[in-house]
Amino acid sequence: MPPAAELETVLRYHERTKHHFHRYAAGPRALDWANQPDPFRRYAGAPLVRLPRLAPHDEPRSPPYETIYRAGGVPPVAPTLRVLSRLLEYALSLTAWKQAGGVRWALRANPSSGNLHPTEGYVLIALPELGAPGLFHYAPREHALERRAEWAPERYQHLMRSLPAQAFLVGLSSVHWREAWKYGERAFRYCQHDIGHAIGALRIAAATLGWSALVLDDTPDATIARLLGLDRDADYAGVERENAEAMLAIWPGEAERALSLALDEAPAAERWHGAANRLSRDEPVPWDIIDVVAQATLKSGNSGTEPELPPRAADLSSGSVPELLAGQIIHQRRSLLACDGKTSISAATFYRMLARTSWMDALPWRPVIHFALFVHRVTGIESGLYVLARDAAKLELLRDSMHREFAWTRPPGCPETLALYLLQAGDARELASQVSCQQDIAGDGAFSLGMIAEYRERLVEAGPWFYRRLYWEAGAIGQVLYLEAEAAGVRATGIGCFYDDPVHEVFGFRDLTFQSIYHFTVGGYIDDPRLTTLPPYE
Repeated sequence: MPPAAELETVLRYHERTKHHFHRYAAGPRALDWANQPDPFRRYAGAPLVRLPRLAPHDEPRSPPYETIYRAGGVPPVAPTLRVLSRLLEYALSLTAWKQAGGVRWALRANPSSGNLHPTEGYVLIALPELGAPGLFHYAPREHALERRAEWAPERYQHLMRSLPAQAFLVGLSSVHWREAWKYGERAFRYCQHDIGHAIGALRIAAATLGWSALVLDDTPDATIARLLGLDRDADYAGVERENAEAMLAIWPGEAERALSLALDEAPAAERWHGAANRLSRDEPVPWDIIDVVAQATLKSGNSGTEPELPPRAADLSSGSVPELLAGQIIHQRRSLLACDGKTSISAATFYRMLARTSWMDALPWRPVIHFALFVHRVTGIESGLYVLARDAAKLELLRDSMHREFAWTRPPGCPETLALYLLQAGDARELASQVSCQQDIAGDGAFSLGMIAEYRERLVEAGPWFYRRLYWEAGAIGQVLYLEAEAAGVRATGIGCFYDDPVHEVFGFRDLTFQSIYHFTVGGYIDDPRLTTLPPYE
C-alpha cells in the first residue's frame, strides 16, 4: 500500500471509530461469554523457568517512590535472575485476584482496557542462570519464563553490539481479538493504549533498579516479529495471532546516547520451542478494519534519521510522602471504579502530578500529547477548563487551534516549568461526565482530562506508523498518573469511552490538527464491598 493510501486508511479508521452522541463505534451487539478469549497465553512444549517469588524485603528491595524520579537516585544493580524477576513483577505480573461470588479475575501491574490484557511480553536476554542466550515468553499467571528460542552466544552478541553493556531486550505484542471481543472496531485503539501502559510500567520498574528503558523506535515491525517468533506460522497454527508492536532496550545505568539495534544481517535464533495455545473456544469474530489499520500502521523500515534521546526532565523527586516505597505503590495500584464526589487534592499535588508526566523518557521523541483538563476539586485554584502544553513549543499552536474567547491565564502558584493555563472558570463537572460517555467518574473526581494528540501533520511528517505511537505516549504517561494518584492517597483510571468530536467542540478544536485519543480521571475512590481481594500468587 503506498504511503498516501496508508495515511488515508489511518485517517478513515480514526473517523470511523469515533463515538458520537447519536451512535457508538461498531462493536458486538452482545458479549459472547462462552467465547471470551483466555487472558493467559502459553506455549505448549516450551521449557518453563519459574522465577523467584520475592517478598517485599527480599533483595533487590524497592527504593522510596520519590527516588525513581531523580537522575541517579537509585544505584544500578547488576542483572541476575532475581533482579529480572523483580523487574517483571513490577512491570507485567499479577498484583491481585478479585472475586465476586463464583467469578474470579486477575489484576496486573500493567493495566488494560476492560481488564482484557491483549499485551504479551517477551525477553531476549543472556543470563548464566538461564543457560544459552534466548528468547523467553513471560507467563504472568505462573510468574515464569517460557523458553521460546535459543541463540548462539556469538549471534546474540552480534545483535546487541550497539547497545550498552548488560543490555537486554523486552518485546511487546498485541492479541487484537482479546479487545475486539468486547469493543469491536475501536479495539485497535485500546490495544495501543495498553502497549503504552506496558511501556510505562517497564520504564518505572526499570527505574526501581537504577536501570534505563528505551523504545528502539527505528526497528521495523517485521524485524520485531522475526526476533519474537511471531512470524512462525507453525507455532500459531489454528490459533489467534499476535501483532508485533514495540521493542525496548533495558540496561543498568542512565541513558547517555541514542540507541538502535544492530539490524544489518540481524541473526535469527537457532532452535525454537513450543506452540501457542488457543484462546477462544470458537473462531474469533472478524473485524476486518482492525487488520486493515494494523497493516497500514506497520513500520516497514527505519526512518533514515539518527534516533535521539527523549528530552530529560528536571529533578522531580520532591513533594510527595517520602516513606512510600515504589513497589508498594505499584502493587496497590487499582483502576478507579467510582468516585466519592467530594475528595479534593491540593494545588501542589495537582501540579506535581502534571509535572511528573514529563519524566516518562522511554519514548524517543518530543512530547506530542497535551492535556485538556476539567478541574473540579483542586484546593487553591478555580474550577473550570484548563490546558497543559506538555511541549511548551506547541503552546501557540494550541492557542491558535482553540476557542478565541478563552482567557489563557496562569493559575496561582503554578511552577514556571508547567505551561498550564486556565481557559474558562466555572463548574465543569456535568460537562466532563457528558463527553466521557456520561460516566460519573469524569465529573465526580478531583479532575479529569483529555489527552490531545498532535495529529494530522505529525502523521504526514513521520508516517502513518506514528498513529500507534500517539497511543503509546498516552498510555505511558497515564501509567505515571496512576502511580501519582496512589501516592497522593487517591486513585485514577483511564477512560477509553468518550465522545470524540464533542470533546473537540468543548475546547474549540476545529480540524485534524489535534485529536483527543484518551481520557483519564483522578479522585477519591469508593471500594466495592462485594469484591474480595486475594493475593496474586499462592
